[in-house]
Amino acid sequence: MIETKKTFLGDDFLLETEAAIHLYENHAARMPIIDFHNHLSPQDIAQDRKFKNLTEIWLEGDHYKWRGMRTNGIPERYCTGDASPFEKFTKWAETVPYTMRNPLYHWTHLELKNYFGVNTLLDESSAKEIYDTCSAMLQQDDFSVQHLLLKHKVEVICTTDDPIDSLEYHREFAAQKAKFRMFPTFRPDKSFTTNNIPDYRIYLDKLSAAAGTSIKTFDDLLQALQNRVDEFHKLGCRASDHGLERLYFEADAEKNAGILFTKLLSGKELDPQETNSFKSAVLINLGRMYHGKGWAQQFHVGALRNNSTRMLRELGPDTGFDSIGEFPQAQSMARFFDYLDNTNQLAKTIIYNINPADNELIATMMGNFNDGSFPGKMQFGSGWWFMDQKIGMENQMNALSNMGLLSRFVGMVTDSRSFLSFPRHEYFRRILCNLLGTDIEKGELPDDDGIGKMVEAICYGNAKSYFGF
Repeated sequence: MIETKKTFLGDDFLLETEAAIHLYENHAARMPIIDFHNHLSPQDIAQDRKFKNLTEIWLEGDHYKWRGMRTNGIPERYCTGDASPFEKFTKWAETVPYTMRNPLYHWTHLELKNYFGVNTLLDESSAKEIYDTCSAMLQQDDFSVQHLLLKHKVEVICTTDDPIDSLEYHREFAAQKAKFRMFPTFRPDKSFTTNNIPDYRIYLDKLSAAAGTSIKTFDDLLQALQNRVDEFHKLGCRASDHGLERLYFEADAEKNAGILFTKLLSGKELDPQETNSFKSAVLINLGRMYHGKGWAQQFHVGALRNNSTRMLRELGPDTGFDSIGEFPQAQSMARFFDYLDNTNQLAKTIIYNINPADNELIATMMGNFNDGSFPGKMQFGSGWWFMDQKIGMENQMNALSNMGLLSRFVGMVTDSRSFLSFPRHEYFRRILCNLLGTDIEKGELPDDDGIGKMVEAICYGNAKSYFGF
């Protein structure tokens, strides 16, 4: 029997079985969104920004698209340079047909369809009509930032914020009677990033001012961080976040931290082992702070960043020149977790892995430190960055299913700088339902209400409980 060819982005997009369609339509699709990790602007949310055109909302800051455009031979002027908004959009439209089988192709057309009702494929010939239509729609009141979030049933959104941030826009938003909630997330990586000592000293001065305390010793540094943790907590923060090559652990880290911090303040550089020891000491103490507040700590591990030093000089970080790294993860991660667990001070933890070779490693590692204190306390987080595509998500969920409990998974995040990125939750939910639906059709899982409840928990309920939102 020859199956009927499916329509691109049809109602059954990514859903290969009747069971999958049922799970998605009757369970996943109706769940609200808790986006507990992204890089959206709190100012844009609090002030309900309206974007001037489609380029502004879609291409500014999106290094995924820039990377694709460069690969397609588009000069930098049209990515981050001085080309006009329409010129930049046209070059992106020229690139889109070449992104087939890259998740950018799916995301692009999902976003056009879900936000603007545009079903036309984007290419050079359709660029002007789509640009004009969508840019005009963005001028309407119901296309402001807050309306865009509500359009996708966002219930909670957690931005990523440095300890030195004033949090003024979180306070401003908290005073509004919005139909969703926004909370900060504590991202203190610069407090232990010491590769440039003058920059580090400048950062310490800013942290001192934000925390209302002088920083002259290592204990002072910890007190400043604790002060900021306390302030973040008052504004609803329930999670930290770190972007690391790997977790760091040195047995004598706490004993040596004071000496190393004094060395830094004197302007002397740390050698590689000292650097790792200092990072370890700060992270250990931060981990205790997170546990004391009942927070979840998030670690994004494994990225090899800023590979092109020329482009780093010209454009700065986070502009599309990072890749999957190859770092030893297991031993230092186990020792870091064990050190905190040994005194019962290991917080709820989510590890996001960028290297697919480490999926089973991470999945089994998290099982070592579940202690029955909370369901799914130690989480293998959703496919991250280069892994937040169909195969990457499937591999992450298969590893989690085989080595842990998929049913306790806290699900997807956008991890994005774009307000049009929320169809990634739909993308994830369809892939999840297809995995489970396929198992049902094979007779490997029962076709009962329990699977539907599991889907709802992964899409929404588990995160709501995990973070206490």
